[in-house]
Amino acid sequence: MAVATVLSRALHGVDATPVTVEVHLANGLPAFHLVGLPEAEVREARDRVRAALQNAGFEFPARRITVNLAPADLRKASGRFDLPIALGILVATAQLPAHALARHEFAGELALDGSLRGVRGVLPMALCAARDGRALVVPVANADEAALVRDACVLGAGSLQAVCAHLTGRAPLARHAVPAPTVAPSSGPDLADVRGQAHAKRALVVAAAGGHSLLLIGPPGAGKSMLAQRLPGLLPPLPEAAALEAAAVASLAGRLDTARWRERPFRAPHHTASAVALVGGGSDPRPGEISLAHRGVLFMDELPEWDRHVLETLREPLETGVVHLSRATRQASFPAEFQFVAAMNPCPCGWLGHASGRCRCTPERTLRYRSRVSGPLLDRIDLTVNVQAVAATELTARRAAAAGETAAAATQVAAARRRQAARQATPNARLAAADVDRLCSVDAAGERLLAQALGRSLLSARAFHRVLRVARTIADLDDADGLGAAHVAEAIGYRRALDGTPAAVPMAAA
Repeated sequence: MAVATVLSRALHGVDATPVTVEVHLANGLPAFHLVGLPEAEVREARDRVRAALQNAGFEFPARRITVNLAPADLRKASGRFDLPIALGILVATAQLPAHALARHEFAGELALDGSLRGVRGVLPMALCAARDGRALVVPVANADEAALVRDACVLGAGSLQAVCAHLTGRAPLARHAVPAPTVAPSSGPDLADVRGQAHAKRALVVAAAGGHSLLLIGPPGAGKSMLAQRLPGLLPPLPEAAALEAAAVASLAGRLDTARWRERPFRAPHHTASAVALVGGGSDPRPGEISLAHRGVLFMDELPEWDRHVLETLREPLETGVVHLSRATRQASFPAEFQFVAAMNPCPCGWLGHASGRCRCTPERTLRYRSRVSGPLLDRIDLTVNVQAVAATELTARRAAAAGETAAAATQVAAARRRQAARQATPNARLAAADVDRLCSVDAAGERLLAQALGRSLLSARAFHRVLRVARTIADLDDADGLGAAHVAEAIGYRRALDGTPAAVPMAAA
C-alpha cells in the first residue's frame, strides 16, 4: 500500500482553493477510480494520465488506484488536475522521490504523448502560490500569464518528462521571467471623433472623474455608443494590484490577453444575454459580464430591449461592487466593481422630439417602452443625459483634423481622482452615506436648491445622496473644496430624465 500527496489548485473564485491530490495504491484487480466530485473532464483524466505515463516511458501500475481530490465537497473541473494525478502515481510507485514535491504546486493538462497543454485560470493560482511561498509548475503556454505576478516563482514545463527531470534534479526548470510588454498601451478612440455633443461630453468627463454610472438617451445615430466607447480612455491607468484583480477574473473565464492586461476592460454584451451570462452562475459558478468588467466599464446598449429580470440583477452589484451567487451545493462571490454606462432611445421608434417630426409613437406606447427599465434601477444611475441629434451643419462642416481631446479630458479626470484619493481613498461614486454627510458640505444657496428638489419629489433618499456625490465630483473638477449652488444645480440637472413621463425628457428640439 502506498499513498502520495500532491497540492494543486481549484478555481471557484479569484482566490483559488487549494486541492490536495491523494493517490492510493492497493492490491486487487487493476482499476482506476477518481473520487471527490470530479466533473466529466476530470474523470476522463484516467485515460489521459494512463497514456501519458506509458508514452513518456514510465510504468503504469497494474493495481487498484484510488485518486482522492480533497476537499470532497468541492466540484473539480477542467484538465488542470492531470499533471498532479500523474505525479502522485509516480511517487506512489516509487518512480519519483516524495520529497521532490515539497514547496511545489502543479497544474496542467496532459496530452496522450506526455506533453503539457495550457489550462485556464492560472493567474489566480499564481497569486495564491506566491502568497503561500510555493513554486508553481505550469505548462509553457501558461507561463507568461502566471509570471504577471512578480513575486511568484513560475516554472514553465513542456512535458511530463521535463517536470520529472526538474523534480529529480537532472534538468532543473528555469524560473520564468516577467514577460515584457509586446504592444504599446492602446490610446483608444478619441473624443474628437464625436461631432458636437458638448453637454454629453461634459457628462462623460464627470462620470469618469467620479466613477459614476451614466445613462445616455437619444435618437439613433446621435453618438451614444461612440461616447460610451471613449469612456475607458478618460479613466486613469490601473495600479498593478487592481489590474491583477481584473486580470484574474478574465483568467477564470479563459479570456485574458497577457499583452493588454493593464488596460481597463470594456464589456458590451448583447441585449439578448441571459441573467447568468450577465451576473455569472451555473451549477459550478463562473463570473459573468459584470465581473469581467471589474475595474472597467460595462456598456449596455438598447437598455429597454433587455429582459427586465436580467436588468434587475444589476441592482445589488451597482450598490455593493460584489456579486454573490448561491446554488444548492455551493456559494461563490465575484468582484464586480464596474462603471455602468447604458444607452437607450427616447421611444420605440427612437425619434421622439426629433426636428423631423417623424415620431408617431403614442404617449401610452412610449411610456410602456420606458417602463421596461424599472424605477429602482434608474434611481441607481447617477447621471442621465439627453443626447440630441447632431445638426446637419455640424456633420457637413469642414474642419481641421482634431485630436487630443481625450488626452486633455483625461488630464482633468486624473487631477480630480488625485483629489479624491488624497481625501477619502475611493472614488466619489463609492462614498458611504456617512462620508457623504462629512465630505459633501453645501453652501446655503445649494441647500435651497436641494430642498426645492426634495420638496417637488424629484429626488428619493438614495438619489439625494447620489446628487451630492456627483456635485462633489463636479467641485473636484473645478478644484473647489466646498460645494456651491452651481455644482449642485449641474448635478440635479443630470437627473431630469429620471422622471417617469416621456414628456419630461426633452429630446432634440426643433
